[in-house]
Amino acid sequence: MTSRPYQVCTRCVMDTSDAEIVFDDQGVCNHCHHFDTRIKPRWHPNEKGRAILEGLLEEVRQAGKNQEYDSILGLSGGIDSSYLALKVKEFGLRPLVMHVDAGWNSELAVSNIEKIVKHCGFELHTHVMDWEEMRDLQLAYLRSGVANQDVPQDHAFFASIYHFAMQNRINTVLSGGNIATESTFPDSWHASAMDAINLKAIHRKFGTIPLRHFKTISFTQYYVWYPFVKKMKVLRPLDYMPYSKEAAVEELQRVGWRAYGRKHGESLFTKFFQNHYLPARFGYDKRRPHLSSMILSGGISREEAVVMLEEPLYTPAELETDLTYFCKKVGISREEFNSILAKPHRHYTEFPNWDRRYRFLKSLQQIALRLTGKTVTAYS
Repeated sequence: MTSRPYQVCTRCVMDTSDAEIVFDDQGVCNHCHHFDTRIKPRWHPNEKGRAILEGLLEEVRQAGKNQEYDSILGLSGGIDSSYLALKVKEFGLRPLVMHVDAGWNSELAVSNIEKIVKHCGFELHTHVMDWEEMRDLQLAYLRSGVANQDVPQDHAFFASIYHFAMQNRINTVLSGGNIATESTFPDSWHASAMDAINLKAIHRKFGTIPLRHFKTISFTQYYVWYPFVKKMKVLRPLDYMPYSKEAAVEELQRVGWRAYGRKHGESLFTKFFQNHYLPARFGYDKRRPHLSSMILSGGISREEAVVMLEEPLYTPAELETDLTYFCKKVGISREEFNSILAKPHRHYTEFPNWDRRYRFLKSLQQIALRLTGKTVTAYS
């Protein structure tokens, strides 16, 4: 069996590290076409978006008029959520701000969170994860051979926010997710971080202690109970305004927030996972989808992205520091880490997952679309 020839999209910078990428006769990839046909029509960084957003914000204000909080905002200390906090203050909303500490916060992230909360005058609730359980779950993922090692942190973050919102009778979740910098991501690289069935299956196989305190969110809660019964909505305000990382950093720095120097520097785990583990183990460079998103949204040129990709992900000294810290933090030797890197890759579908349920739900969605002419959807 011959390997697939290496190819890079002529419009963005996605390449054949995405096993499912497809190119047209001009060398333009399916991610670009998906952006043009499916994503761009619902992206409104203009006056139309401003009008839509104001209507959505007024709904939030009215729904929470007689409550202590009208929304909940997850704050990681990263650019997107921090900038959104500044905008939310300008909008006049009254969010409960929540931070989930999974044990990997950099000191700078903690400082940035404090600066943002103090400037905005918001109340901060910090949920500290049980470290031994988080460590065991992350080791289980490492030993499983699947690519998306960020699932334990991501699931903990979103599940905690959704559950906490319901406990406090808050129906609007404010998300810093945005099309401008996150429209492109290959499905072949990851599984849904919200798939609790997959998470529990991987932990059952490779974990060593029970997860007594790690709260998951079920398929029914996530797709049915919370959005349709409890009427929870996820609002992404950054999709209704011009959004530039560079401009966001400039505004954040005026209130004392300090830049990390690289994407996801707020989490020491995510920094190491994305900048070393993924490229070394799977050949995935997450700068490619990130930069491709910015090319498609007009934030940078393809030529600029190509130059950025030539920069090293790590200097040797920085990698040695982070690798030593990582192994010590999770309690494994350098030899065991190297053996993990050498193990065969495994796909998430080799473990129980909720894909069949999701396909069934999508089929119901299509039936509803044919019957009513409207797309029934929830969550972003």
